[in-house]
Amino acid sequence: MNMIKIAPSILSADFAALAASAERARGADLLHVDVMDGVFVPNITLGPAVVAALRGKLALPFDVHLMIADPEAHIASFVAAGANIITVHAESTVHLHRALQMIKEAGLAAGISLNPATPPCVAAEVIDIVDMILVMTVNPGFGGQTMIPSTLRKVSIIRDIVASSGRHVDIEVDGGINELTVVDAVKAGANVIVAGSYVFDSDDPAAAVERLRKAALAARDSIPAR
Repeated sequence: MNMIKIAPSILSADFAALAASAERARGADLLHVDVMDGVFVPNITLGPAVVAALRGKLALPFDVHLMIADPEAHIASFVAAGANIITVHAESTVHLHRALQMIKEAGLAAGISLNPATPPCVAAEVIDIVDMILVMTVNPGFGGQTMIPSTLRKVSIIRDIVASSGRHVDIEVDGGINELTVVDAVKAGANVIVAGSYVFDSDDPAAAVERLRKAALAARDSIPAR
């Protein structure tokens, strides 16, 4: 079974003390960094300079999620800033394979992200090059949204695409994740769990991370052998 990884999203952290806020999510496996440009999504967050500043203070691997138009023009900047994984949206570029190649050639793990209305067959076209497939379980652009339940059908289809490929590819979910919704997400096939407001709106982010992990592991262990 795939390892469960918890990736708190700093979109919901305290931007006035970003590094200190992120450090409160102790026990996490990755730090999910949402980069928004106000073009691809209706919000603006942070750029490579902030990622570089955080890289100097935080040891966790950075899972950098580019919700930006023309990602090819910015991949090199986020590589230099210290990203470990870079995920690009299938909808954000007409040259998806090229963008993924750029990430891989830089020595990083490459991910593809799919919006709620994007069909899972898109992932099948690049399954030979991706390391992670991110299924947006809300429409991207803002934190604190409620999960769209129908997106979990896509997670299940992608789980089967990955299994048929014979490759190890992580399946990530992002949007509306809490200790209840994570159960269905993991049962559908997800193993990388992004949670923003659930973690950082908690009085104890580390305890929230642990609750998510406990719920996710219990869900994974309840899945019958295929």
